[in-house]
Amino acid sequence: MIFEKLTELLAEQFSVDAVNITMDTSFENDLGADSLDLVELSMALEEEFGVEEMSEEDAAGIRTVGDLVRYLQAKIDE
Repeated sequence: MIFEKLTELLAEQFSVDAVNITMDTSFENDLGADSLDLVELSMALEEEFGVEEMSEEDAAGIRTVGDLVRYLQAKIDE
């Protein structure tokens, strides 16, 4: 469920087809995300999933969609 919601958000934000987003999709290499994109994504995640803003330390460890799914699952389970 998290992956499906996340792919919808990412497809909209990065103007890509959701079917092309996988757990291995890289934010930087595949989606072309820069730091501003990631801040905007963090705010969208707060709204969509009800999680607090991501710390810089947490954000630094997230390179792929799979990393973000695992991060969100951990935050939701807290």
